[in-house]
Amino acid sequence: MSSPITIVPVAIEHSFSPDDDLAAIICEHLSQMSWPDDGNGLLDGDIVVITSKVVAKTEGQIFAATSRDDAIREQTVRIVATKQTPRGLTTISQTKHGLVLAAAGVDASNTDEGTVVLLPEDSDASAAALRTSIQDHFGVRVGVVITDTMGRPWRLGVTDVAIGAAGVQVLDDFTGRTDPYGNTLEMTVVAIADEIAAAVELATGKLAGAPLAVVRGLGHHLTADAARARDVVRPLEEDLFWLGAAEAMVEGAKHAVGQRRTIRHFTDDHVDAVVIERAIADAVLAPAPHHTEPFRFIVLRADNSHHASGRTQLLDAMREAWIADLAGIDGKSPEEIERRVARGDLLRTAPVVVIPIVDLAAGAHTYPDDRRNAAERDLFMVAGGAAVENFMIRLAAEGLGSAWISSTIFAPDVVREQFGLGQQAMPLGAVAIGHPHAPGKDRPPRNPDDYLIEP
Repeated sequence: MSSPITIVPVAIEHSFSPDDDLAAIICEHLSQMSWPDDGNGLLDGDIVVITSKVVAKTEGQIFAATSRDDAIREQTVRIVATKQTPRGLTTISQTKHGLVLAAAGVDASNTDEGTVVLLPEDSDASAAALRTSIQDHFGVRVGVVITDTMGRPWRLGVTDVAIGAAGVQVLDDFTGRTDPYGNTLEMTVVAIADEIAAAVELATGKLAGAPLAVVRGLGHHLTADAARARDVVRPLEEDLFWLGAAEAMVEGAKHAVGQRRTIRHFTDDHVDAVVIERAIADAVLAPAPHHTEPFRFIVLRADNSHHASGRTQLLDAMREAWIADLAGIDGKSPEEIERRVARGDLLRTAPVVVIPIVDLAAGAHTYPDDRRNAAERDLFMVAGGAAVENFMIRLAAEGLGSAWISSTIFAPDVVREQFGLGQQAMPLGAVAIGHPHAPGKDRPPRNPDDYLIEP
């Protein structure tokens, strides 16, 4: 059975400054504090909790600031999220301490006008120093927790958390333990120091002038190891939500094009039709001549018998047309023809094949001369290429792999006949789609200067 927990706030009527001996002030007030049982002082196993504002002030973390925003920028290592509110811009940022919190911990409350208070330089070191002084003064074993106030993702309101700790177990890992029903716990890690901080804040309140408190009844959470509050900070590589929504969208947009890779080996996993539809919806946003949307798509799925049959017929007909070109026009040997034709096997094995088409009948202008008609056709084909790129980028963003195969461009009549399309339907190759069997290879960054033509 758990033992009772007692929390006693300690009021301190003092305006802290860098000239103060914080440990001496704390020990003086702890010596005079009264417990509900009429006891006083500290006992072995007590935990002393103090707000970071007091620690920061006595360590000289008070700075003149004409703009709090300037101070926030100076303390920010990484901006996690920003949000415009009626009260101004709220910035969630990561500090050099690794903490992620609003305004980088810069506080303009409870300090002289025109100044701000930053977080302690090293809250764990501050907690360790205070613990040594308190233990030497009282001759008992204690823990120390330094707290600050933070919001929580997905929750309204703020609560106090531990940003510095010494002699206190900051995390209690229940992984592998068994609950009363015999179930083995797998992912339960309790943030002990944070829970202590939150409980103390309930007892001290925000406006009661009690920056200090003592917790009794949690002596079993004292530890001789080097547990630190910074150990509670989740490593960035484990953080699934390391950016705010707007920032994540910007980051994704920056890398969207570069993340697309040509993937030629797919798993047998099902490809969701809704994902293909979303990619088509993005594809048709490509710029096109004359405010038209001349883009059309034929989707052929391997897991649909009708689609699979139509795909096989199309690929067989295209294969024969390709062989006729290679043999009759190019004069290739049977061995060379077989090697060339084998490149199209990907379209037979991919879970999904999409044939993008530009339909000139959807808005292409007609001119009395061949030069402008050819230019008009090229204009629409360029738009079609942009649509294909949009399509493949969205597939990559959805976690699908794709490979653009040019084959249908060389056999447009075969495609038109197979699907009953008019002569102005221009196939733009075929896109093989599926879940990647392995990640695409990294590509070295390109130097734009290599592709510039100087005027």
